[in-house]
Amino acid sequence: MTRIRRGYIARRRRTKIRLFAASFRGAHSRLTRTITQQKIRALVSAHRDRGRQKRNFRRLWIARINGVIRERGVSNSYNRLIHDLYKRRVFLNRKILAQIAILNKNCLYMISNEIIK
Repeated sequence: MTRIRRGYIARRRRTKIRLFAASFRGAHSRLTRTITQQKIRALVSAHRDRGRQKRNFRRLWIARINGVIRERGVSNSYNRLIHDLYKRRVFLNRKILAQIAILNKNCLYMISNEIIK
């Protein structure tokens, strides 16, 4: 029987997969089957954690705003601040409010006092 020369397509596909898994450790970066499994797992984790990251950052911003607001007075809270912002139609998102709370607390106090009046 004559010798059959294989094509380059499968090799090119495996090389592409290996480039994705180059930073993995051990057999996860060397064996094709394990590379494929780890690639699927990595992509699933990345997809899941993008949503989780958004939730975590929102929680962090809320905690920062609440902590700074409650320092000044017992009556004020994050909940009241956000409610009053919406009533006054001042559209500052939580990320910006958290940055103001960290960098310039007095500015956040001024905003909250103006809204309460």
